[in-house]
Amino acid sequence: MYSTEIGELAQKDQIKEGYRRLNKNEAARQILSQYGRQHALGMRLQTLDVLLKAENVVAIEGTGRETAAAPRRILKDRMKNISTLTELCRTCNIDYGDIIEMLCFTKQTVADEHPLSSDPTELGLLPVEQFTHLEIPVTDFQETDVFQIHRARSTGTMAFRSRGPRNDWVWIQAGGEDSYGDLRGWGVAQLLALFKISNVFSEAAGVRRLALLRVLDPIDSGRFHLASGHIRVGKRRSGREMRIVDIGTVIGEAHVIPTKEGQWIVNHRIDLRTFNEIY
Repeated sequence: MYSTEIGELAQKDQIKEGYRRLNKNEAARQILSQYGRQHALGMRLQTLDVLLKAENVVAIEGTGRETAAAPRRILKDRMKNISTLTELCRTCNIDYGDIIEMLCFTKQTVADEHPLSSDPTELGLLPVEQFTHLEIPVTDFQETDVFQIHRARSTGTMAFRSRGPRNDWVWIQAGGEDSYGDLRGWGVAQLLALFKISNVFSEAAGVRRLALLRVLDPIDSGRFHLASGHIRVGKRRSGREMRIVDIGTVIGEAHVIPTKEGQWIVNHRIDLRTFNEIY
């Protein structure tokens, strides 16, 4: 019922480690001085860590609440020999005219200072870089200032690690919280391509980081399926199936299970924090 572990650790940290670093001149005084400096530096490091976290806290306007600033989404693993829209279309196996049309109508965010041109000729001349890896920061369920990293992959028609193509399912912000029923404005889509397009015709030479998606529609207005407790999605019955969006619209990886009816089950319970809050 008695333990000497605390005493042994204190002797090692406070005396033995200090003595090992001394020149053996007034050893007792140097041991006390060394441990005091070590303790002061440790406290200073903890203080700096707290201050850095405080600098990364951002106030949400009009709510009186604060939240930690999320890390940026990062594109990785640049594909070689992809420098034009024509080459991008070839790796994604889509029509060049379709991607030009989608780029012309890509939604421009309010804060976007360098919108893409609506001229198809200019768009076809813009330099392109394609990537296969998107890192998405997702708020942890327990701690709102901690972020998990979801790694979504998209290789188009090219093989991934000597196997078949890999184009992951992701959640996207498709509307407000009052849309898509229990999905609360979220939609399910498949990543078909990740790319940067440089707006060289702009004076500031802005760069857009975009994702080509195949979007699915929720079944039964996005309400929970009573038998399974899941939400079902399926192919779009009307409108364009493919869409180009900013990578900021992609908010995490989705766990999607195919069914015999040609639909998919969205396993929302294990994906992201928002759906855990429903229960």
